[in-house]
Amino acid sequence: MSVEAPSRLTPIGRVTPFRAQRIWEKNFIAYRRLWKVVFSGFFEPVFYLFAVGIGVGALVGDVPGPGGALVPYAAFVAPAMMAASAMNGAVIETTFNIFFKLKFQKVYEGVLTTPMQPSDIAIGEIGWALLRGVLYSTAFVVVMFAMGMTRSWLAFLAIPAATLVGFAFGAVGMAATTYMRSWQDFDLVTLVTMPLFLFSGTFYPLDVYPPFIQNVAKISPLYHGTELLRGFTLGIVDWSMLGHTGFLLVMGLVGAAVANRRLDGMLRK
Repeated sequence: MSVEAPSRLTPIGRVTPFRAQRIWEKNFIAYRRLWKVVFSGFFEPVFYLFAVGIGVGALVGDVPGPGGALVPYAAFVAPAMMAASAMNGAVIETTFNIFFKLKFQKVYEGVLTTPMQPSDIAIGEIGWALLRGVLYSTAFVVVMFAMGMTRSWLAFLAIPAATLVGFAFGAVGMAATTYMRSWQDFDLVTLVTMPLFLFSGTFYPLDVYPPFIQNVAKISPLYHGTELLRGFTLGIVDWSMLGHTGFLLVMGLVGAAVANRRLDGMLRK
């Protein structure tokens, strides 16, 4: 039985971190008995790292990294796997989970009978996805340090950089979820994320592609995330990193704005 939430019951007010934090607390309570599910999202990119970065890396040797410097293949792939982990974690959290809460559990109708606003819900859910991303990223950086896949102590800056990647994909993922009508629509999520994973400079430099594919790959959000993290983990920092950061920040802000507007329209009907 769903709870109707007429707009008159939802007082007008600005979003506050305190109200958005209630969404985090709710998710923490829900997931504290499912911590294995949360932690399992960390292993997929680590398995790819072992299989491709170390296994294939033994055959490949060194490859050109940022700035043209030669780096071991495992060190080249590792930050890309970290960026992919941030992308996958944020997308799964803000698509499948949000869709179930929105369409079946009708959680948010009940939430809006409190002083909370749709913007609080959007910020709270995106923030929860970022929290999961921080956990994955921190663990991944520790693994990279332990295996000697970093070249600089700047690698710790890859954690906030991966959080930015999660914000960009999480915000857009949540915005996309508001347009989905059935579970079949989620085939489109895989249709988008899989090419991004394979063709964003993840496993080899963009130079191996034809010029047209290179130009297409450079508008991939995961490409910008991968280059940002790769620069930090290899200790190669230049001005292009500001462009990568700006791209992801704008993507996240636009996605959050669309998600907020769509939720407001859907939940106030």
